[in-house]
Amino acid sequence: MTTRYRVEYALKSHRRDQFIEWIKGLLAVPFVLHSQPTAHYQENSPSLALLAARTHERYVDIMHDVEGLINDHRNHQKSDNSGRSKLKLLVPSIGNFFTPLLLTDAFRYQDKKRFISRRRFVPPSFNDIRIVLNTAQLMGLIQDDRVELITFDGDVTLYDDGASLTADNPVIPRIIRLLHQGKRIGIVTAAGYTEAPRYYERLHGLLDSVNKSPNLTTAQKDSLIVMGGESNFLFKFDSSSPHLLSHVEPSEWLLDEMKLWGEEDITELLDIAEAALRDCMSNLNLPAAILRKTRAVGIYPLDGKRMQREQLEETVLVAQQTVESSPVGRRLPFCAFNGGNDVFIDIGDKSYGVLACQRYFGGIDRSRTLHIGDQFLSAGSNDFKARLACTTAWVSNPGETVQLLDELDELEREKK
Repeated sequence: MTTRYRVEYALKSHRRDQFIEWIKGLLAVPFVLHSQPTAHYQENSPSLALLAARTHERYVDIMHDVEGLINDHRNHQKSDNSGRSKLKLLVPSIGNFFTPLLLTDAFRYQDKKRFISRRRFVPPSFNDIRIVLNTAQLMGLIQDDRVELITFDGDVTLYDDGASLTADNPVIPRIIRLLHQGKRIGIVTAAGYTEAPRYYERLHGLLDSVNKSPNLTTAQKDSLIVMGGESNFLFKFDSSSPHLLSHVEPSEWLLDEMKLWGEEDITELLDIAEAALRDCMSNLNLPAAILRKTRAVGIYPLDGKRMQREQLEETVLVAQQTVESSPVGRRLPFCAFNGGNDVFIDIGDKSYGVLACQRYFGGIDRSRTLHIGDQFLSAGSNDFKARLACTTAWVSNPGETVQLLDELDELEREKK
């Protein structure tokens, strides 16, 4: 049962995506007007089929209108005047679009799978709209351009939270298929290890499978890279290395802006973040310890302990606000996020990580890049910033990642 507390908590701004909530509100109108739930539900009733068809068309009309607003917004982007678009006025948090978003076709595609229009008691949900947006994004990507680079988050996107990418993971053959098609693959993770063995521990199933694959050429295998610490450490696939990864010199991938990040500023920012974390540990009595790294600082639970979601999010928001209000926090980009049972503040963020991957592969365009992740809320979610660097798809678990990659393959085959 949904409690009043849970409802009010979900309405907090940092727990919402304004664009999805706005579309959800638009679709609620035809649902209310056409759903007509009855006390005795008759599945095969002709009237229900007629209502479903009518509701479907109303949903499609709304998606068509939203698609038009997005196209208008993209036209404003081209003239550097996106702030004056109608969509920006309606959804102030809306960002830039690097490709068209084919919402009308995407809704028809997903309605055949999810039967959204046939529901009489449950209106289009947040997840329905999120998945429709993912499909619309895939359709937009392949409409005019070829997908050249796909980057992935790690935990909850490729494997369960805190787990590893083992050989039996169904995403592995999909990634190998992408490599075989000539696409570049980047795993952009918050795990901030400085040595290859630690990444091999987390990704050994994929690395071993790529290394042994008879269908991949050397060039295709070399199209797999790992960006660690959001945007701080780059490793490339290397079959000659005992851990199948070798360190890439920063000169090969650092962005010009990243070259200006001074060590003194980095130390100062991490000092401020660590002080904020220690205050939260004291104030909230957190069963946690501090972990300081070269480009990050965070808290992790003591053995056998777990922290409450609300405590983690409070800690993220406190740390984020504290660092943002400092002079160094306005000079140096950073990312504060909730890792599920820990909180970390990293130097840089995933927008820089994805942009660095694009640079490493010779300057891949943002409109030909797709980032897949599970954390896209406005605070405490480290995939959120990737929206600045490329198109994105929002998944809720590794199973959805597999479905998304199969959907991409299906759509590309249909286009051919």
